Amino acid sequence: MKNPVILQFFHWYYPEGGKLWAEVEQQASYVGELGISHAWLPPAYKGSEGGQSVGYDIYDLFDLGEFDQKGSIATKYGDKAGLVRAANALNRAGVGVMMDVVVNHKMGADEKEQVKVNRVDESNRTDIDDEVVECEAWTRFTFPGRAGKYSQFIWDYKCFSGVDHIDNPQEQGIFKIINDYTAEGWNVEVDAELGNFDYLMGANIDFRNHAVRSELEYWIRWLLEQVPCAGFRLDAVKHIPAWFYRDWLAYVQSLRDDPFLVVAEYWSADLEVLKHYLEQVEGRTMLFDVPLYMNLHHASQQGADFDLRTLYDNTLVADDPFHAVTLVGNHDTQPLQALEAPVEPWFKPLAYALVLLREQGVPTVFYPDLFGVTYEDQGQDGNEHRIDLPAVAELPMLLKARQRFAHGIQTDYFDHPNCIAFTRSGTDEAPGCVVVISNGEEGEKSVSLGEGLANKPWRDYLGKREETITTDEEGNGVFTCNGGSVSVWVLEECMGN
Repeated sequence: MKNPVILQFFHWYYPEGGKLWAEVEQQASYVGELGISHAWLPPAYKGSEGGQSVGYDIYDLFDLGEFDQKGSIATKYGDKAGLVRAANALNRAGVGVMMDVVVNHKMGADEKEQVKVNRVDESNRTDIDDEVVECEAWTRFTFPGRAGKYSQFIWDYKCFSGVDHIDNPQEQGIFKIINDYTAEGWNVEVDAELGNFDYLMGANIDFRNHAVRSELEYWIRWLLEQVPCAGFRLDAVKHIPAWFYRDWLAYVQSLRDDPFLVVAEYWSADLEVLKHYLEQVEGRTMLFDVPLYMNLHHASQQGADFDLRTLYDNTLVADDPFHAVTLVGNHDTQPLQALEAPVEPWFKPLAYALVLLREQGVPTVFYPDLFGVTYEDQGQDGNEHRIDLPAVAELPMLLKARQRFAHGIQTDYFDHPNCIAFTRSGTDEAPGCVVVISNGEEGEKSVSLGEGLANKPWRDYLGKREETITTDEEGNGVFTCNGGSVSVWVLEECMGN
């Protein structure tokens, strides 16, 4: 892929009413023209909240908005026919579809079962009480609305390792289910937070059950027949044993000759944790570069007090660029969400330049930054808040600049705490650029571009600076940018091409 870019084509507060698939279909040509190579769609499967579900409370993986279940036929985003139309429109525009894979848990069971459980210390999941509690739990999924179409598999308590609610006695907490697969406790090769972070929510799927693994292999074959897919985003992988995704991804890739683009959400700012996970899955997925994201967040908060020279310290894109997917925001970090840590608006053009125009990593664009959104929700303070996230005005131009000018060898000029720059040398087929960024006052950077670019006039593609900068006989030039801003300098002769 030439300069791939992922668009997260949704956000947490996208309006209900089945409108997204129609919007995706309508906007497919536009995002293709911007150079988007992949569109990451939200979970397209029926959730426990039916038409109100964002999609991460998975109920039925085989219901893409086709069956009357959980109070609706369509999902929050539309019906199955609309999803297929949207996917086909993206494909016609040269944009691959990335489906969101949510297989950590299930919610909204159809029936209760008699089960035996052990109580678990929520703050230390390895502390499992020896007492056996006989109770009822919502662990049986029969999908009566689908009536066995596509799959007749029934999920029961043997498919799960834990729940967070039991009846008779009625209790909330974390409970390890006692079955044929849980004698040794929780799964291994999961995150070590809270002792063992296998359990997250709902009925926790246990991948040690061979029938479960077989069903998930069958499901992905079915999904590929229903929707044209070019890749996947894997949800909550820190809670899923790495050995499962190592094997499952090998199976998925065996279904096609051309490679899938796969990125997993392992939300940790610890680079060593991310590197360890990549070793465990034998490099079969990319990961979101959470350490870089947190650096961008802090840089946006600290302004000129942040040392831009340290921006890529201890980041995945610097350590292992071939497995790094960079981002400037997502549905979990947007305001009023659990992982709220937004990049401040003033810094977003700088942040997008730092992920879109560099050589390393595959960048992600977040829906609100491209289209702008407004929503309301209750904050942690208990009050209602109205959130306005305006579109980043420079983003379409930065996306076009990635396709037109982000080519060739990269040279960094990270020699000042408040003003940094990097160049892309260009290739025989495509021109390069000079990118200058300041988080303080107006800045400038002396750059050597070589005799091949001697005596050449350059202009700011973003239009932030009005002057023309001409290199000298040796191809040297002093390139500028405004305070708290970014300029992308390109050959004047290429400005209108």
